[in-house]
Amino acid sequence: MYSESELASAVKAGVLGEDQLTALRAHIAGLRGEDSTADDEQVRLVTGFNDIFVTIACGLVIFAASMLGVIKHVTKQADYTHVDYAHWRSGLLVAVASWLMAEMFTRKRRMALPSIVLLLSFVIGLGFFAGGLADINMARHDVWHPASETFSLPDGSGYKGYTSQELYPWQIAFIAAASAITAGLGAMAHWLRFRVAITIAAVTAALVLLVLSGVAALTSSGLTTSAFIAPAAMLCGLGVFAFAMRWDLADPARVSQKADIAFWLHLLAAPLIAHPLFYWMGVTGGGAIGAGKVAGVLAVYVLFALVALAVDRRALLVSALAYVLGALTQLFRDYGNVEVTVALTALVIGSALLALSAYWGSIRQAVLRRVPERIRHLLPHASV
Repeated sequence: MYSESELASAVKAGVLGEDQLTALRAHIAGLRGEDSTADDEQVRLVTGFNDIFVTIACGLVIFAASMLGVIKHVTKQADYTHVDYAHWRSGLLVAVASWLMAEMFTRKRRMALPSIVLLLSFVIGLGFFAGGLADINMARHDVWHPASETFSLPDGSGYKGYTSQELYPWQIAFIAAASAITAGLGAMAHWLRFRVAITIAAVTAALVLLVLSGVAALTSSGLTTSAFIAPAAMLCGLGVFAFAMRWDLADPARVSQKADIAFWLHLLAAPLIAHPLFYWMGVTGGGAIGAGKVAGVLAVYVLFALVALAVDRRALLVSALAYVLGALTQLFRDYGNVEVTVALTALVIGSALLALSAYWGSIRQAVLRRVPERIRHLLPHASV
């Protein structure tokens, strides 16, 4: 299996002619009973089982690097064993190992799935490295604050335990910001060296984390508790979506790496948009969900489906699906037989998604007819 970007590269190298490539695409589309290759939303993930084999091997090396680096030293006392962890060193070893393996499997062999995994492990490793160093530095300068821990005995009585050291919310935000900056710079270096499509999304994700950390720090609140995080995440999601559409509009035929870059950006934008909406609707709080909230969730999901059809990207549907299933499950838990109704709900939603996938092209054409002409001609394969 070859990606569209690789076929375009073959044309550029003179291996295939433009007419030959067009005929090949038409032939494959005819075999599949499709009108265009854009509806496939092709993303190169696996070209063969060797990709999976190499990915498993890389995962074992990454796991070994993380375990070798995380334990700083072990102190054995008469009645307990104390383990001192060094997460910064673990992150550094993972990042170095990921870069070295990428030199072979990304730069030389251009393997798809291992390249994605190695990029993610490299960026996450750098994040743990920077965050761990920031954590240690604050502990060294005594900027933590004490917090008493209370434990309960099996017989129900309680006692006050030791006094631990905790971080203020702004300190957690500072650690996240340090991780975001380091990971973002590392991802930029990775892009200049290896040019993996997902790297642009990794850089963007680091920038989003930096923005959210700044909001949390300025409001002296946690990343998950600040009232300003949800609107900030929504604005970031809309910005990432616009950035993804810029890449999509630069390659409406989806025959180059720009389409792959846009795919990963859409995948990043989707939860940033979906989560604040469902958070404001009260779906993520774990409380009771009435029929009104479920109707709102379904209405938002239909809106996501219309946008997904218009831009020919399914990321919004996948991202919002978990919230729809969660809302319906909670509703049935409150008002009905959980086992039967959840199974029926999954069956109905799954059948609807299968039907949508089977007739994606036809439904998309019906949606595009209602899109203004000045916008429609910019969208991928938007002829009606």
